[in-house]
Amino acid sequence: MAASPHILAIDQGTTSTRAIVFDGAGSPVATAQRELRQIFPQPGWVEHDPEEIWQATLTVCRQVLAECAAQGDEVVALGITNQRETTLLWDRATGEPVYNAIVWQDRRTADACRDIDTAGHGLLIAERSGLVPDPYFSASKLAWLLDNVEGARARAEAGALAFGTIDSFLLWRLTGGAVHATDASNASRTMLFDIHRQTWDDDLLALWRIPAALLPEVRDSAGDFGDTAPGLFERALPIRGIAGDQQAAAIGQACFKPGMVKSTYGTGAFVLLNTGRQPVASANRLLTTVAYRLDGRTTYALEGSIFAAGAAVQWLRDGLKIIRTAVETETLAQGLSSNRGVYMVPAFTGLGAPHWDPDARGALFGLTRDCGIAEIARAALEAVAYQTHDLLAALAKDHGQAIQALRVDGGMAANDWLVQFLADILAVPIDRPAVIETTALGAAFLAGLGAGLYSGLDDISALARHERTFTPSLGDANRETLLAGWRDAVARVLSPPRR
Repeated sequence: MAASPHILAIDQGTTSTRAIVFDGAGSPVATAQRELRQIFPQPGWVEHDPEEIWQATLTVCRQVLAECAAQGDEVVALGITNQRETTLLWDRATGEPVYNAIVWQDRRTADACRDIDTAGHGLLIAERSGLVPDPYFSASKLAWLLDNVEGARARAEAGALAFGTIDSFLLWRLTGGAVHATDASNASRTMLFDIHRQTWDDDLLALWRIPAALLPEVRDSAGDFGDTAPGLFERALPIRGIAGDQQAAAIGQACFKPGMVKSTYGTGAFVLLNTGRQPVASANRLLTTVAYRLDGRTTYALEGSIFAAGAAVQWLRDGLKIIRTAVETETLAQGLSSNRGVYMVPAFTGLGAPHWDPDARGALFGLTRDCGIAEIARAALEAVAYQTHDLLAALAKDHGQAIQALRVDGGMAANDWLVQFLADILAVPIDRPAVIETTALGAAFLAGLGAGLYSGLDDISALARHERTFTPSLGDANRETLLAGWRDAVARVLSPPRR
């Protein structure tokens, strides 16, 4: 018998699918991961193969469960966290997707979103959903599927199809089609959900021409989501928690008090500020979203979204092929005494908050003949910090007070040089947790809450552990010089206003 019950977290991300088993104290005891193929049918389009995601999920879960069984560890609950906004449509009878998953980074619906905004519907969308008309969110992707997959709209209106973000699709498959549901945090990213009334919104559905019959049931982030179907694993596992990846990371970081801020650095980077029980409308083009919903009570957050963080480093590796591993960027950046005036704006799929410019494109500025791999690698890392600075400045304005500290997580947060540069550019202390993969940890904590392993959020807060705090060491003049160069670079890639 295990010293404490263990929890399995499925973390289905943009570039990989992983399973991590945590003990009751929040320490990882088994991990498995599979990279996820990125499909680019056209410029600006990004897709995933749903069957590849499903098979990878089964593989990594079976691997860690077998490892735990060999060690005598008992896994008593399962939690799911997922890349948000990524959109799937599948047949209710067979469970087969009608098309690839359209990824959150995909920009194919930019014109449709621009038309919605131009027609004056942006205010309605902001008031009800807390979002802005942008291809990032699920609604326009779902509308595209209904209009472009042969027969999809008729089948949807007849109730034959089901819509879901990745969590809903995995839940459907894991329960053998018994449960079609999502949690409030994922629902709040669709642009179809009224975050105030906590229900799907008829006006938003009508705006995007979405049949209500497609939609999953919206549940609390911790609770009963059914059990895994017979035959998937050695025994059925109760599924007791679901949250979108960024909200799960905030839970893993124990950001439970208003004013607490976390930033997760993965493929993109996402900053969440807990605003408590009252949603705060942004005057600075940030998003108002659901942080989590527990026992029917909703906690809200302000969010800023960076579309390319780790994606920029991945481009150095897979696109330019100038590095072999992401770890190399730390050594390359450390080897330079300055950025030598080189800036990267990684707008590969447009710019997120606070610009919301889907037509912006990536660029490198300041290159000279003696620039090399090190300058480009450092520019990719610096861009992450500059974009975070822009978000925190906007958050401070909306929140009405300066940000006092930041909690960071995600794969990129293991890079000491980057986290120190973040502290220098933001001029605030940065706390890095002992468990970097706080997204999966948050899913495990939610499942633990849903299974009754934790009595409440105070139990989770008591488990939060910081590995290191990075303090600012850059002078104000140098900081402002660097930021001025960044602002100039961003101004150069923004698309001209449309008349």
